Amino acid sequence: MSDAALVDAGGARKKSLLKRAVHRSPALSADGVMERLFTFAFRGLVYPQIWEDPAVDLAAMDVKPHHHIIAIASGGCNVLSYLTADPARIIAVDLNRAHVALTRLKLAGLRHLPDWQSFYRFFGEADERGNPQLYRHHLKGALDDTTRRYWEGRTFVGKRRLSVFRRNIYRRGLLGRFIGAGHVAARFYGCDLSGLLRQRSMAEQRAWFNRELAPLFDKPLVKWVTNRRASLFGLGIPPAQYEALAEGRPMSNVLQQRLEKLTCDFPLRENYFAWQAFHRGYAPGGSGPVPLYLEERNFPKLRARAGRVSVEQVSLTDRLNAMPAGSAHRFVLLDAQDWMTDDQLNALWRSITRAAAPDARVIFRTAGTRSILPGRVSPEILAKWTYFENLSRELGARDRSSIYGGFHIYELG
Repeated sequence: MSDAALVDAGGARKKSLLKRAVHRSPALSADGVMERLFTFAFRGLVYPQIWEDPAVDLAAMDVKPHHHIIAIASGGCNVLSYLTADPARIIAVDLNRAHVALTRLKLAGLRHLPDWQSFYRFFGEADERGNPQLYRHHLKGALDDTTRRYWEGRTFVGKRRLSVFRRNIYRRGLLGRFIGAGHVAARFYGCDLSGLLRQRSMAEQRAWFNRELAPLFDKPLVKWVTNRRASLFGLGIPPAQYEALAEGRPMSNVLQQRLEKLTCDFPLRENYFAWQAFHRGYAPGGSGPVPLYLEERNFPKLRARAGRVSVEQVSLTDRLNAMPAGSAHRFVLLDAQDWMTDDQLNALWRSITRAAAPDARVIFRTAGTRSILPGRVSPEILAKWTYFENLSRELGARDRSSIYGGFHIYELG
């Protein structure tokens, strides 16, 4: 968050939000150094694509036309996909200015690019040489000053940020580079990860996993690297979440289990998360699965509804505190609570409970398998909410991204 446009009082406050969310330990302690390394890594674009399954979110939320949703934006994919359910309003918030800028750009694309083909070329293929021209002709004038300055600004190596849309944005950002490093490491051991995409059935997918991918996790170097907490910064996993993800097990075992689900439990024709992991982009020419917001059939209704979404760089708790009591119906927390201290968790849930309308629902994911709320959030607050344990487990099993250990649904009342 160190762009020149934000070097002012407001910018300094926004930079402090991320520090406040992540920093728990003294700066000179081992944990403190790790937390500050993560904050530095998280300042730029992390998620070109969000890694929570919007189909699962929508099934859990049961959105009605009068509902107001407040959600953490991340890369914006799910926020835009929620528009397919026709909610009245969506407020998207994020601490990361790159995610805010990306979500705003996607919304501008929905409203101002000439047709679905150009929208898909810009955000789906995201590697066309003509995309900067599309930006200049259709998007530049539709953006607020902060978002325009972000995309027209330059990275520390001198390239305009906008250039990622002609160089495949899905190979950029912290996550894109992490996945790329995984491909390089696999090739070192003779495994071509793109080989998964040549399998023609789920039986072939499992056979490929057992033959090609699973043995990599027995390599001493892989075990050593993955057992270092900094190794998962590329997944956007801070030190506190690393421990929750491990749940006392070697991280190599955890990653093998999660990748097995991603590789084997869903047909490739239905799982765009697998295409992102093993192809580093969507299927060529839109010939395979894509997020709901990129599907051609959804483009007209999303274009008509794009004005219902607002995007803000602010903490979720602060934004909730500014909302009228009882005004929000659905809350999407992603995995943000894994980062939080007990004090932060309780402050968040006090704010959620105050802002929640009757029968409001909260959905979130956890690196570990269990809900993190019991024993940490005040029993007085938690008693107001009902945990849908069975539905949470059922929908969690259907999450095609396969990254998280648990998916959780709470309803007020």
